[in-house]
Amino acid sequence: MNAHLILVLHIVVLGYWLGSELVINSTYRYVSYAKDMPFAERKHLMQHVMNVDQHVRYALILQFTLGFMLAATRGYLPLAQSTAWIFLLAGIAWLIAVEFVHRQQHSERAGSLSRADRVLRYLLMPILLVIAWLAFSNKIAMPNWLGLKLICFAATMACGVGIRFALIRFFEIWKEIENQGSNEEREQLIRAVYVKATSILLLLWVFIAIIGWLSIWKPAL
Repeated sequence: MNAHLILVLHIVVLGYWLGSELVINSTYRYVSYAKDMPFAERKHLMQHVMNVDQHVRYALILQFTLGFMLAATRGYLPLAQSTAWIFLLAGIAWLIAVEFVHRQQHSERAGSLSRADRVLRYLLMPILLVIAWLAFSNKIAMPNWLGLKLICFAATMACGVGIRFALIRFFEIWKEIENQGSNEEREQLIRAVYVKATSILLLLWVFIAIIGWLSIWKPAL
């Protein structure tokens, strides 16, 4: 497995991730402030936002998969090539599951897979922190800068969880607007949730920027 090819893909996916986030946030802002737009059109745009949000899910999985494949091929993980292939197959399976959930989101099986996906993400955050601790403790052959990178990646996942909870509140208000109509109070709540979600997103971008800096400079920590 070619480490240089994996590195190029790892960088490309980062751009793909940031680009998707920008499109989502821009359209989400437009929907949140378009109080005079007919609700049917507004709802259609919001559905577009959720469809584009799928690309962020792909990007996170690809970054995780490619990152660990790269670490394996560079000897930071045991059984280098074999471990890289395991992560590749696991990443493909994860992508297929996420795509199935998106396409069949109202089916019972999709609901089970969606819950499993959330549990997996929640489990991965402490696992990443444990691996980082092992790196800082010199218990595994992984440089400290890479350990810090794993901490930042766990932080980006935590930000994603924060955005998800903000969107849960958004859709509660959104449902009220759909069923009972818009008013200034509900529109203010919609905009407040947008500001909250965007604030968390900006923090997420900070962690991604740190990840990029660590990947390029590989500082001795």
